[in-house]
Amino acid sequence: MSGRAVLCADIGGSFIKFGFSREPGKVEELERVPVPKTDWRELATTLQHLADKVEAGRTLPLGLSTAGLVDPVTGIGLSANIPCLTGLPIAQAVSELTGRSVLAANDADCLTLAEANDGVGRGHAVVFCVIIGTGIGGGIAVDGRTLRGAGGVTGEWGHGPALNTSVEIGGRLQHVPRFSCGCGQSGCVDTIGGARGIEKLHQLFHAEERSSHRIIADWQAKDVKAGETIEAYLQLVADPLAVAVNTVGPSIIPVGGGLASAGALITALDGAVRARILNRFDRPLLVPAIRREDGGLLGAAVLARQGVVDVRSA
Repeated sequence: MSGRAVLCADIGGSFIKFGFSREPGKVEELERVPVPKTDWRELATTLQHLADKVEAGRTLPLGLSTAGLVDPVTGIGLSANIPCLTGLPIAQAVSELTGRSVLAANDADCLTLAEANDGVGRGHAVVFCVIIGTGIGGGIAVDGRTLRGAGGVTGEWGHGPALNTSVEIGGRLQHVPRFSCGCGQSGCVDTIGGARGIEKLHQLFHAEERSSHRIIADWQAKDVKAGETIEAYLQLVADPLAVAVNTVGPSIIPVGGGLASAGALITALDGAVRARILNRFDRPLLVPAIRREDGGLLGAAVLARQGVVDVRSA
């Protein structure tokens, strides 16, 4: 990978984090500003102003990490949180307005790049990064580069009608409805796989509201109801994740997202997944990602150096 300096930006739902990477594996966040959501020209101009503050910034390539999807061929984005990026060839549009080389990928792919090159996945040929936050997502890297599928959809193990409709908890069989998903389907693992999903399952099984943080804490404290909820959660999530692992063949699975900080939950999910896959590992397979805080920026910097996106969209 080239060691040249690059600019990088992590465009989230509320803020743009703007950074500078002088060398691989290191990134400095320079500024954080509100993200313009309705006017892409304003967004591009904001990026240009941020870049101009960096010495020699006018000549440096810019890597973008953005919420939503980015088609690797057309560069067209799809973002519910940032409407102005939907239907826009993001990298090309920003490049034309700013006069610099621009490359773009979604936030899951950027975290995957960060972990595969400078995180827990470094040295692993196949890295399957799993995001478990409000919902779930993922990305795949092979030899340090993201696998970019048709339409930018790769590693999205949380979508598709794969959810089991029943689960055994406390010695009884419990029905699980096929909840409607934001993608338009029903029965996606995304509907129960994240923090909101844990809360949804607890409400379903026990008719009471608890936050995901409390449910996890109560489970660790041996609370029976919370234990049943987490038992069901582990079964429902481990089954489709094991299928994805058998299909992709990773030797490490960095876990990002808010629930990655729940170490006991990730350890339990790791055990459940390893019990269901064909390969046998005598070490943890699912491990908390170590670049969760700067993964968007660092992954965007890796992207800029690698030139992953086709030049037609950059």
